[in-house]
Amino acid sequence: MNERLQRLTKTIGPGILFASTAIGVSHLVQSTRAGAEFGFLLLGFVILANLFKYPFFEYASRYANATGTSVIDGYEKIGKYALVLYLVITTASMFFVTAAVGFVTAGFLENLFQIEFLGIWTIVILFGVCTAILSVGKYSALDGLIKIIVSVLIASTLLAFFLALYNGPIEPVEGFLPPEIWTSAGIFFLIALMGWMPMPIDISSWHSLWTIERIKQTNFKPRLKETLIDFNLGYLVTSVLAIIFVILGAYIFFGSGEELPNNNSLFANKVVTLFTETIGNWSYIIIAASAFSVMFGTIIAVFDGYSRSLERITQLLLIKKNTENNTIFKKSYVLFIFILAAGSLIVVFQFGDNLKELIDFATTVSFLIAPIIAIFNFKLVSGKYLAKDSQPPLWLKILSYIGIIFLIGFAIFFIITRFYIPIF
Repeated sequence: MNERLQRLTKTIGPGILFASTAIGVSHLVQSTRAGAEFGFLLLGFVILANLFKYPFFEYASRYANATGTSVIDGYEKIGKYALVLYLVITTASMFFVTAAVGFVTAGFLENLFQIEFLGIWTIVILFGVCTAILSVGKYSALDGLIKIIVSVLIASTLLAFFLALYNGPIEPVEGFLPPEIWTSAGIFFLIALMGWMPMPIDISSWHSLWTIERIKQTNFKPRLKETLIDFNLGYLVTSVLAIIFVILGAYIFFGSGEELPNNNSLFANKVVTLFTETIGNWSYIIIAASAFSVMFGTIIAVFDGYSRSLERITQLLLIKKNTENNTIFKKSYVLFIFILAAGSLIVVFQFGDNLKELIDFATTVSFLIAPIIAIFNFKLVSGKYLAKDSQPPLWLKILSYIGIIFLIGFAIFFIITRFYIPIF
């Protein structure tokens, strides 16, 4: 028993990092908005998105453990076209994703320290701090920070949730009419909600990279079962918290006649108020600090994930051999962090102070490209690229087929309703 616990302790890390990354915008913002604006109407879609995306994130973890390489290396084995396509997908979405996460994080930072007057400079400072931390500490700094952050947020969220259940939902204001989901705006939000629920599938590669990095950090190679326990723990936490945030939004906001603000700082204040009105005013500073902390953990993970992915793609495309230690690319990780920060700031300037538009655009793009990566990940673990004893069980393969149909179906539905049927 003691040996098993020691092995799990050395394995645990990437799953918690995954959870922290997911809990950010998709939970604090999108899940809360879903409950606040539509009540429990979208709860089923949140559950389905978590269920049908599960295999494709699990496969990234499975592939990393079984092969000792990331799924990005796997895309190269599928064919150079797959690696180039992944590069295109990454570069097409990364600035919008990072900008959206940075924008939300800046709002929680301004709310915590009451520094609204800094405006866009809050994001500049935030990006600068992330760049400095990752340039010096890389994975070890990220891993240690996240475990503390996630623990605090989970504890405060569960407390708010049980108190909200105890107090019951608010009474709707007189004349309140629930909004329709099957409208152009409703469908757009639904796709945006599922786009980052719990995370965009295209960043499943991050988990495989973090799994490999954890093995290097601890000098310990876990069994496949142990790696999957770490992943499943993180995924379970993100899925349950997504449901909880929808319920919190529904219980505390739905029918109140209030709208969640479109300004990032005001939105952050409203979300923190959501917690403190349930738990008590004494908890304001704790909730404000934990909410900012989890968003800060998310933005650091986003910077690390994209930079680490681009570093590996560059190595595979430009050098024939496996040159992970090649001196030419030793500084590329830091270079990509700077590029990511600069490009994301340009996006923030373009969207101005429109929080919802920026987030909805970024999450919708993630959903529309999800089927491609889902197919790639499924191909890597169900064919010649993985040994038979490491391949997923039959039920998971069946769930994969259903998930791919689900993702493609909703992507087509969105495109049709968005561009060809103006009556919605």
